[in-house]
Amino acid sequence: MIHHRTIGTPGPRVSRTSILEVKAMLVRVGKSKDVATGQMRVFDVAGTKVTVASLDGHLYAFDDTCTHAGCSLAAGELDGTTVTCPCHDSQFDVTSGAVLRGPARRAVRSRVAEAQGEDLLVET
Repeated sequence: MIHHRTIGTPGPRVSRTSILEVKAMLVRVGKSKDVATGQMRVFDVAGTKVTVASLDGHLYAFDDTCTHAGCSLAAGELDGTTVTCPCHDSQFDVTSGAVLRGPARRAVRSRVAEAQGEDLLVET
């Protein structure tokens, strides 16, 4: 399945460089009920460990490996949209992968995740 993500805001005078359309390939990793609300779970996505978090009816996916010391973020704590790494307390925003608190300096990769019927799909 191909998922389209548009970046930019169309307006009356939009040039071709104003909007970037990104095509993401989504693969089935499990069932939509595999991740309970307020919880996280790790899935293998084309050989990469990816954590999926379910919050308030939204699914968020991000690479599971902390960019500071390589620890599993799914083993950490989820508080709202913030995941705290269990090794050195780096914090990341699960909606974007952005670093909220170090020692990590690089964001984790954020991925598209969605439920389609009973299937849980994540961007490769």
